[in-house]
Amino acid sequence: MGSLILEAETIRPQGAVDPRTAASAGRAVTLDPPPERILVKEVNWLGDVVMSLPALRAIRRTWPRARLAVLVKQELASFFDGARWIDEVIPYSVGCGLSGFFDRRRIVGEIRSRRFDLGILFPNSFESALWLTMAGVRRRAGFVADARGAMLTLKAPPPSDAVTGHQVNYWLAMVRATGVADGSADDFAIDVHGPHRERMREWLAANRKRPGHPVFAIAPAAAYGPAKEWPAESYGTLIDLLARRENAEVVLVGAPSECAKCEEVAAASKAGAMIAAGHTNVGELIALLSLCDGFIGNDSGCMHLAGALGIPTVAIFGSTNPNRTGPMGPKTRVIYRKLECSPCLARTCRFGHYNCLTQIEPAELADAIVAIRPPH
Repeated sequence: MGSLILEAETIRPQGAVDPRTAASAGRAVTLDPPPERILVKEVNWLGDVVMSLPALRAIRRTWPRARLAVLVKQELASFFDGARWIDEVIPYSVGCGLSGFFDRRRIVGEIRSRRFDLGILFPNSFESALWLTMAGVRRRAGFVADARGAMLTLKAPPPSDAVTGHQVNYWLAMVRATGVADGSADDFAIDVHGPHRERMREWLAANRKRPGHPVFAIAPAAAYGPAKEWPAESYGTLIDLLARRENAEVVLVGAPSECAKCEEVAAASKAGAMIAAGHTNVGELIALLSLCDGFIGNDSGCMHLAGALGIPTVAIFGSTNPNRTGPMGPKTRVIYRKLECSPCLARTCRFGHYNCLTQIEPAELADAIVAIRPPH
């Protein structure tokens, strides 16, 4: 069996740009004339949105006078509720069948109506490039992928270190290689929307049993599949351990589709837990996490939010690679059993044992979160 890897600090993104050199971004930026209206097509998963933030902020800092808009899936749009440095958020959704056809026409029309003179594609999809091309965006930047090279006017292949290093560098490498911006991998601060914070403060006050004691957020589910999910009964034991050791309460967080998993975890504990999954949008989830004393959870979007918010974060890794998608932030630790078969990057364990997860003990996680919390 491989050794346990316990990171005392954030996993340092490989190839991070020195902020001092990022300030002189002119060495990479070559656009003439400078853009006046910029559209960024954002990525499609919450964790990826967090990891793409440094690239988005690099665009804003490089072109402070341009109007900056973000095209993003409807369910992720509230991520930007507190981001006053974004001029416009354009949410979209695409249905199935005939309705999807009309949805796509509507998206192209929305883009065309705003007369963007620069479009930057964070996803590698053919369709995202097609939308910008059909909408008449004159300059279109992105990595060459998915047979879309002919539709890009500012393009480059992904460099090898962007593919193998921490994913935060992937989008930074793209904006740098295409000459649209330059920035720092450390520039990932998440903005908390004030009204969301007040609503979540009220929600906690109405649902807590022991006000004044620590409250920890736990995200027990992961969209990718069971190879990323620590067992529900183990989470139940952890909740009870935190209650005994720290007199702490736990709030279970996640997407509406993860309510059943949260209920299973709450039922597996004697102390019980508050369940916020299904009661928050992404913006409210950000606000709720910002009010917590710490976070424990699987490799998931919630994990990335917690780490980037700067709260003490303990991340459980099973099938995925923490050097590639570990949490960013100054107070993060990763618990990872590097077995011979790890990381397999699979949704389910081909051996059926999930030892990379089941060999992690609740006490290890409790010790880790206490160790990185500031002194009382």
